[in-house]
Formats: sequence, structure tokens, C-alpha cells
Amino acid sequence: MGMFLAKAGLGGALFEVINYFVRRFKGGMAVATLGASAGFGAVCGSVVAGVSTITSVSVPEMIKSKYNPGFAAGVSAAGSAVGVVIPPSSALVVYGILTEESIGQVMIGGIIPGFFTIFLLILTVPFVLMWKKDLAPAGDKSKHPFPWDKLKLVWAVPVIFFVCIGGIYGGFFTPTEAGSVGAFASLIFAFAVRAMNWTVFKDSIKRAVRISAMTFLIIVGGQLFAQFMARSTIPASLGNYISGLDVAPFLIILLMLLIYTGMGIFMDEMSDLIILTPILYPIAMMLGYDGVWFGVLSIMMLITGFITPPVGIVTLVASSISGVPSLDVFKYQWMFWITIIISVILCVIFPQIILFLPRMMY
Repeated sequence: MGMFLAKAGLGGALFEVINYFVRRFKGGMAVATLGASAGFGAVCGSVVAGVSTITSVSVPEMIKSKYNPGFAAGVSAAGSAVGVVIPPSSALVVYGILTEESIGQVMIGGIIPGFFTIFLLILTVPFVLMWKKDLAPAGDKSKHPFPWDKLKLVWAVPVIFFVCIGGIYGGFFTPTEAGSVGAFASLIFAFAVRAMNWTVFKDSIKRAVRISAMTFLIIVGGQLFAQFMARSTIPASLGNYISGLDVAPFLIILLMLLIYTGMGIFMDEMSDLIILTPILYPIAMMLGYDGVWFGVLSIMMLITGFITPPVGIVTLVASSISGVPSLDVFKYQWMFWITIIISVILCVIFPQIILFLPRMMY
């Protein structure tokens, strides 16, 4: 699905349409980048595809408009990283498979925190620019024609998102069936906008098969690792030991979430989930926490690792695609890192941000 939509130019269309409405404001293109990241993340499912698409479209335009290159790439990386939480998300699916939590509920649980985090990032832009005014030029007050040719692409975002996620939420089909429906709808969309030919189709299929095969192998390895951990009774023994400690359960959960952040600095989300989930999930359950809540929070903490130096995988991808030195990206990205942490804290204090929609399902 993500490959078909990326080839159809959906990311660029989202950016241009949103930018038309916010370009008059200082930092408008940064806001457009964050909005496009949320929209593309809502129908893509892959953080690599998301950051590659959004960065290649938005950062050159922002630099051309005299935005600070590090700030431009940092906004793109932060917004694209949050796309991991917004369903359809392969990370949420893998978590559901590993823990045997309802994949539908885990995916639905990512909707509100994902878009809420993007909203907080958008609010961060004007605050940053009030402090560092030289990072962005003044708003573009000149008149520009509305990009009607791009609008015909943007309609696919709400349609595909609501068909897939609405179908899961309403119980009309399973997450697997939703993925099939979304992929077919994306293919039809690509043909409808004449962005699909035999060469593009073959390339999209090859990339999707390669990514899917890698994901399945990772899941198989993760299931074997989970079985090994269960039979070794290591998580149970560790959980019993931790439960006997004179430490508040909240502090233990906080430590577990910090471990996800630390691992997210150096590895991608799939590897992190495969290694950590079979160990930490049983402990969280023994402490009495909700599995859906813990899963979404874990992936949100992985996001912070994706944009944390010295590695920060998403930041390095954005740096490589945009040509902006990674040190410059990290330099202007920490403000958005703090915003994501604030979002995580709010989700911890108010669990209903994550659990409201899953508990209303079916």
C-alpha cells in the first residue's frame, strides 16, 4: 500500500495542498511538512517509506524558501517518525503478533496519540521560531493559484484511511483483510491518477515483497525467541523478582520505557520489538498494566530513540536524502524531541488518550 501511494506522488501532493493554506504564516512550510507526515503516515505503514517520501519533497522546497537546512530536515524527521504510531503501522502489527493482543485494538489505540503528537509538534513550530527567528523566513503573502491538480490526489488519504481503519473499528474485517483492501484501493488509485505503469508496478511489488519477506522472517525469529523466553521462565522469574521489590510499579514501567528509547537509538523498530517485547511485556502484565496501552507507549518511546543522537535512524535517513549533515539535523531537532516526550508523559498520566477508542470497539 505504501509503495503504491509513494509512487503515485501522494506525499508531494499532501505537502503542496497543506502548504497553500499555511504558507502565509511564518513557519508555514514546517507545519505543512508535519501535516503531510501525518497524512502519509495514516496510509503508508512504513517509517522508512514515510521519511523518504516526505523529506525528498518538503526539505528541498523549504531550503529553497530560505529555511535553515537543519531545521527543515529536523521537522521532516520528527514528523515522519511519529508516523510509526499512526495506523496502519507495521510496528503495531508486529507487537500484536508477538503479544497476542488484539491487533485491531492495538492499531486503533495508536490513532489518537499519533495525531495528538503531530498536533503538539505543529504547536511547537511557532514557539521555536519565536525563540530562533532566523530559522525560517517570513510568511509568503503573495498570491498563488490553488493546486487543483494536487487536490485530486489528496482525497485518497481520508478515503483509504477510513475504509481500512473504520473497517477494523467497526468489525467489518480483520487487520489482515484491511491491509488487503488498502493495498487494492491504493493500486486502483495509482491507476486512476495515471501514476502506474508496468515498470512502476513491478518495482512496487518487488520492494513490497522484499520488505514483507524481511518482516515475516523477523516475526518468525521473534516468535521463536518468545517461546524460548517463555520456556526458560526468565520473564516470569524476573517479574516475580521485580514484584517483590519495594518500588512503585510506575517507576518500573518508566525504566522499561526508557530501555525502549535506548534501543531505538541504535536499531529499527522491528529489531527492538523482537528483542524487548518477549521480556518486558510479561512483566508489564504482571504489574497489572493494559497490554494495548503498554504497546502504544513502547512504540512512542521508540520514536524518541529514532531521532536521538548519536545514531537516530530516522534522522540519518532524513540527513542522507536531504544532503544536510546529520549534526545540523540533530542540532535543531531536540525541541521536537522534547515535544514527543511531553506527549508520552500525557499518555502515561491520561491512559484514555490511548485506550478510549480500543475500549469502544465491537
